[in-house]
Amino acid sequence: MPASEDASPKAADTPTDRAATSRFSALGRLPTGAKLFLILSGALLPLALIAVIATLQTTRLADAEARSRLRIAANESARAIRTELSGDTTALRVALDALGSDPADLPSCARAQGVFAQQSSAGARFEIADRQGRLLCGEELPPGPRAQPGEGVRAAIVEGQGVLLTLAGDRSKVSATAFFPQSFLRELGRPASRATPFSSSLILEDEALPLEPAPEGGVPVRREMVETDLGIAGLGLRTTVSSAPVTSSLVVALLLPMVMWAAAAGIAWFVVDRLLLRPLRQLRTSVAAFTPGEVIDSRTTSLPSQEIRALGETFRAISETVATHEAGLAEGLRRQTKLTREVHHRVKNNLQVISSLIAFHARGAQSPDATAAYASIQRRVDALAVVHRHHFAEMEEHRGLNLRTMIGELSSNIRATASDQRQSIGLTLDVDAFLVNQDVAVALAFLVTETIELAASCDPAAQIRVSVKPGADEGRAVLRVVSRALTDGDALQTLSSTRYGRVMEGLSRQLRSKLHHDPLTGAYEIAFAVTGRD
Repeated sequence: MPASEDASPKAADTPTDRAATSRFSALGRLPTGAKLFLILSGALLPLALIAVIATLQTTRLADAEARSRLRIAANESARAIRTELSGDTTALRVALDALGSDPADLPSCARAQGVFAQQSSAGARFEIADRQGRLLCGEELPPGPRAQPGEGVRAAIVEGQGVLLTLAGDRSKVSATAFFPQSFLRELGRPASRATPFSSSLILEDEALPLEPAPEGGVPVRREMVETDLGIAGLGLRTTVSSAPVTSSLVVALLLPMVMWAAAAGIAWFVVDRLLLRPLRQLRTSVAAFTPGEVIDSRTTSLPSQEIRALGETFRAISETVATHEAGLAEGLRRQTKLTREVHHRVKNNLQVISSLIAFHARGAQSPDATAAYASIQRRVDALAVVHRHHFAEMEEHRGLNLRTMIGELSSNIRATASDQRQSIGLTLDVDAFLVNQDVAVALAFLVTETIELAASCDPAAQIRVSVKPGADEGRAVLRVVSRALTDGDALQTLSSTRYGRVMEGLSRQLRSKLHHDPLTGAYEIAFAVTGRD
């Protein structure tokens, strides 16, 4: 039993079931408007196919009937023209052979004239002449195509007038020419039944002689054409008949399926837009315009679906909850900001108290060395206080600490706390207004203080230049401290190895950069990261 129970789910998971599940999942991913359009289109598709098939079948039957009538009319007309022209050319050839042997054979000429007697009333004429152009029988005609002995019949179409047929005798020097006018050929080629209007023309290569003009009409028509070879000098008969005309009924019948599909799409769009898409767009606009602290307006059109109204109410409830939490977070942020400011204020006061105590003890020191030591310690405390004060001032904007103002204030404090022996220290600043974070500012403040202390310890009367300029890499600047007191010497080496060197090396590690010393120019420089410029 357990084995059979395990086997049943596997048997149900067949490729057919998986394909059906995939189709249903693909259909489920379609928008609602697309689903409705597909449903309506599928419902109307059989009717559209029936209408198209019926229209095409009717048109096909009408075209087949028109082609059948065309073939009958073309064969009838071609047969009548072929019979007449063949008989006339045969009579001319008999007379041509007789007159070629005896130019004075009047009976042969009379027989040819008798054959053309019926056609003469319609304008048909013939001419039999020798090579010198002397008329032997018939009427004089314009020159036609020259036929060679034994060549047979040659034809030419006289535009707008008729057809010329020329033939020469087999061994004689006599030729015959016959002219058949356009009106004669038109009457000759008309079929017995005139129930169906048609047009026809005699063709010879690229030339054509219209016999029956095409019927005129305001309704667009389709035409069927057939060409029949007459078997005489390359002449042919082109016959054209109108197929089923393109009437308004036919156009409506052909466009009906498209109209049905357009109606289905319009109905689907109207229903979906009014009941689904428009309320959803309004709800989406309200959600997109939502800002923390506000409440989403869930009001939509007067006829939305119940589900959309419920969704709007859900969004409104969520926005109210978010607004409540936002108010709580804002209150917590205000308390945290107030606490942070209090902490910064107390740290600043503590640093000022420490600096004041150091100054108080420095004034009571008994030896110049103790006074200098107190002053050195006070300068370092002041450097930290300067950084902290600027960090607290810039905290509201979160842009970073301005090195120009920070180093300027730091140099002022160094001058103010200098001992009597170092009152002649000259500090020159050339600092661009770069912005740095607090960690970089603390390290730079101590590094500037230590470097100036090192220079003043080596030469109390030294001139010191501090500059901050853009570095070679983007997002970095270079601090450079230059003084003659920092050139290579015994005092510099001693102080660097015993007191200042290790501190400056540690500060450079905090800046994640190498501190370079040029012993010839007396310069210390280091590159550091900046956050921008003021």
